[in-house]
Amino acid sequence: MSYYVYMLASKKNGVLYIGITNDLIRRVYEHKANAVKSFTSRYNVHLLVWFEIYDDPLIAITREKELKKWRRDWKVALIEANNPEWHDLYASIL
Repeated sequence: MSYYVYMLASKKNGVLYIGITNDLIRRVYEHKANAVKSFTSRYNVHLLVWFEIYDDPLIAITREKELKKWRRDWKVALIEANNPEWHDLYASIL
């Protein structure tokens, strides 16, 4: 089974959200559909701008916690290293 650590954004250089899931397509869809009243629905954070894949859930959880402690400029640099235009990657994973 795969585990995904992902970042969503409201827009380029907008509000960021970091999460973890074992089903990236389903989870991003839930964010986009505002299926649950949450931070992402309140702040319109729906663009999948970055993700990593792990085989071990403990490593994925550790990575998520690590990223949540990072400074914002480090997170932006991580996104822009592979997605400089902040395109929504959701269509590419369908």
